[in-house]
Amino acid sequence: MVLFSAPNCGACRVWKQLLPQALVGLANAMYEVDVSEATGMARYFGIFHLPTLYLYKDGQFHAELQCEARREAIQRAVQRLLVAPAQDEP
Repeated sequence: MVLFSAPNCGACRVWKQLLPQALVGLANAMYEVDVSEATGMARYFGIFHLPTLYLYKDGQFHAELQCEARREAIQRAVQRLLVAPAQDEP
């Protein structure tokens, strides 16, 4: 899981706290990209809103996570996305 965030983003801080517990048993790692520092990455991936969460499977982009910022909602969404076919890379 990759979390695109920024230090001044309140919603990003909420997701950053929720994700480690929500991803137990579902994701091997979580990475955070500070788009205020990595502006080139933000442009490359077309990040227009924060937070943006990308799910990778076997090193390849799989899907963008879009759900409520609640542990149970995150778990359900990730489980659903992991069994669905991979989406095109953004």
